[in-house]
Amino acid sequence: MDFALTEEQTAIFDMAYAFGQENIAPHAQSWEAEGTMPKELWPQIGELGFGGLYVSEEYGGSGLSRLDATLVFEALAMACPAVGSFLSIHNMCGGMIDKFGSEDTKQKWLPQLCTMEKVFSYCLTEPGSGSDASALKTRAERTNEGFKLNGAKAFISGGSYSDAYVTMVRTGEDGPKGISTVVVEDGAPGLSFGALEQKMGWKAQPTAQVQFDDCLVPFDNQIGEDGKGFTYAMAGLDGGRLNISAGALGGAQAALNATIQYMGERKAFGKTIDQFQALQFRLAEYETKLQAARTFLRQAAWKLDNGAHDATKFCAMAKLMVTDVSFEVANGCLQLHGGYGYLADYGVEKIVRDLRVHQILEGTNEIMRLIVSRQLLAEHR
Repeated sequence: MDFALTEEQTAIFDMAYAFGQENIAPHAQSWEAEGTMPKELWPQIGELGFGGLYVSEEYGGSGLSRLDATLVFEALAMACPAVGSFLSIHNMCGGMIDKFGSEDTKQKWLPQLCTMEKVFSYCLTEPGSGSDASALKTRAERTNEGFKLNGAKAFISGGSYSDAYVTMVRTGEDGPKGISTVVVEDGAPGLSFGALEQKMGWKAQPTAQVQFDDCLVPFDNQIGEDGKGFTYAMAGLDGGRLNISAGALGGAQAALNATIQYMGERKAFGKTIDQFQALQFRLAEYETKLQAARTFLRQAAWKLDNGAHDATKFCAMAKLMVTDVSFEVANGCLQLHGGYGYLADYGVEKIVRDLRVHQILEGTNEIMRLIVSRQLLAEHR
């Protein structure tokens, strides 16, 4: 059993980290204030091979493993969790198309997805169906002109910003077996967007409702088979949960690094505060929690890469553990900064706000507990 990263994996992490520190971190505060990220950023990320991390090389992807991808998202989140997580959603779309799309579908979408000439968003959640995702109501009717979509998607990262939307729609009966997947391109007739949401964190990501009013989508924009969309969406979420966990881990690690530096400079009672044993113990606790979370995350990624029978359970457990621990550590790091931690200038309060949503999206941590407990009980029947 070898826990060490390979030379190639270390190089992947270092490349993503260096790019983030040079091209993202200096702008994180201003992008948050503006509520958006420059579109010019994405082709630069595409040039590194990060636009199609686990898309096959024949379609322009990097063909990396899920474990490799967690290294990229952890490293980028150390610059800004909001930016790294937006990229993870784009990659989740690419993974779905690569795994479930026909040859024509892959040729149509994946080359521009991988270069990030086109940015993709993932549309599953609706105003009336979050955790109960299979209850979605957005309907796609077959007409002579193609699919006609009616409905709305909620909390969509990249709503009104992205170039294409991988959308789960109802083409048949109620429940999960009546759901299919289509790609809706920006500018499609009948596609519109709600106002930008005012959020606690992830402010650099434009987030809005995506609305379909007799929205026309060509039949060849369908991904895979009729009635398999919910299966595709859930398969995509296994990897998405790993990525969101990695993003939380990177944010928490950045908070801890900043805290160690701050404590070595801040003085109280005649010495730097990193000399107080009570505070040293806090650092030891946070370091232990992050290292344990990192090891567990990479084990879950390894299981997904190797098709382990319990991969879904491990992805859920990793998402639950890593996002909870990461938020706890980031919040504790704010406390160790004292009043300065509450100020935007020090960057820690932004990390705390950004990481809070990692416990909610890609399946709430309550749903993660449900997945784990159900599978655990099933194993013992």
